[in-house]
Amino acid sequence: MKNWDDHLDLLIRARTPLLWVRSGEEERVEVLLCQAAKRLHPRRLATWDYIEGLQGVLNSEGLGARQPMSVLQWLQKLEPSSPTILLLKDFHRFCEDPGIARMLRNLSSQLRKQPHNVVICSGQWSPPHDLDEALTILDLPLPQEPEIKELLKNIAEKSGAPLEKDVLEELTHACSGLSEIRVRQVAARALAQRGQMGREDLAEVLEEKRQNVARSEVLEYCVTTATPADIGGLDSLKNWLDQRHQAFSDEARTFGLPLPRGVLLVGPQGTGKSLTAKAIAHSWSMPLLRLDVGRLFAGLVGASEARTRETIQRAEAMAPCVLWIDEIDKGFGGDARSDGGTSQRVLANVLTWMAEKSSAVFVVATANGVERLPGELLRKGRFDEIFMLDLPTIQERHSILKLHIQQRRPNSDLPLNAIADRTEGFSGAELEQAVIEAMHLAFAEKRELQETDLILATSQLIPLSRTAKEQIDSLKQWASSGRARPASPMLSL
Repeated sequence: MKNWDDHLDLLIRARTPLLWVRSGEEERVEVLLCQAAKRLHPRRLATWDYIEGLQGVLNSEGLGARQPMSVLQWLQKLEPSSPTILLLKDFHRFCEDPGIARMLRNLSSQLRKQPHNVVICSGQWSPPHDLDEALTILDLPLPQEPEIKELLKNIAEKSGAPLEKDVLEELTHACSGLSEIRVRQVAARALAQRGQMGREDLAEVLEEKRQNVARSEVLEYCVTTATPADIGGLDSLKNWLDQRHQAFSDEARTFGLPLPRGVLLVGPQGTGKSLTAKAIAHSWSMPLLRLDVGRLFAGLVGASEARTRETIQRAEAMAPCVLWIDEIDKGFGGDARSDGGTSQRVLANVLTWMAEKSSAVFVVATANGVERLPGELLRKGRFDEIFMLDLPTIQERHSILKLHIQQRRPNSDLPLNAIADRTEGFSGAELEQAVIEAMHLAFAEKRELQETDLILATSQLIPLSRTAKEQIDSLKQWASSGRARPASPMLSL
């Protein structure tokens, strides 16, 4: 936070008239501004909100309550001998008013000659275009580990039960990515339950992070029990993922390896892309967050970009985690002209974050086709690798059939070679459906599952490889040009 404090001090000393601190942590922003005022003495901090009015200035307490224009006029008339940092809370709600917007623009000019600063604290906000040139944006990052450590240490000492060094380290690491108020809530619950903090609170921290995701309109916290053993075939992809899992360790950092970025899984429907995303999260013991790209595109101008920033922040708050972007080709493969370029701006924000992120967020994106994917998404550096998940080979079909039968009829020992040979062009999902259909046939006649049931079920199912042959052939041709690695070692592209 030292760099952030230094930057804030510089902006204040440089007489930056209008600052937008992009954060929802109002109390933390006020504390940081108070510390800045002390460092830059004789400056003082004054705050305003719609209900309480002006606070922190003698003889003017309560001024401007329910009158946002009044507090701006007060600052405009303030003498230079009383340099003031004015923190406006929830003030973004009034900036659509033409009079307020005009007054802010006037102040942006006048305050360049005065030692006063206006600070607007808000998370999601799309400022009026009139204020674009007047506002200076300052993003407040989530508390860093040294801040969290100091906060937890102080709370524990005040409670009369100081934390042991190793416990403090564990809790600090677990709370990384939470806002200050959320860390305080975790500590408060621990003190209310047991009178002290300890390792028992690690579960509370995870629950707090889950709640943080639940408040999002874009992210979904997925509970999964899938493992790589539930996936038939794809051995090359599995081996690659094992290597990337090891790269999350401290030994990998010491060795000089960067944190893995993610993987793009391309292939026809039903080839196991979504199941792979779920298996990665479960086998790596990481939370799985599913990103609904469609919900990123909100109705208001600028709201989509704000949602994107918030989504990224929430994902990083859960780190280490797996961020699953399902059917990314449908979300970012549209015509930018039809939405005023919103999809392109959102995509640019996501790609920049993917290329520059230093957090342990492993991105797993899935796509059924590549013809609509923008070229910049496929460029090296966005993902660690792009894998092509083709329709299963005969050996993989045998493995998939055996897997689904064992899951449903553990004692069954059916010959599967003939079925595997008859199901060329079937996807994994279609093979699973064939097993289920065969079980319906056997159950209707009150007998055990037989090979003839599987033969009949597969003969009645028309696979996607026939109904969408041109699309799948095009995808194979794209992958065969060396643009993607085969997920299966036996795959012949």
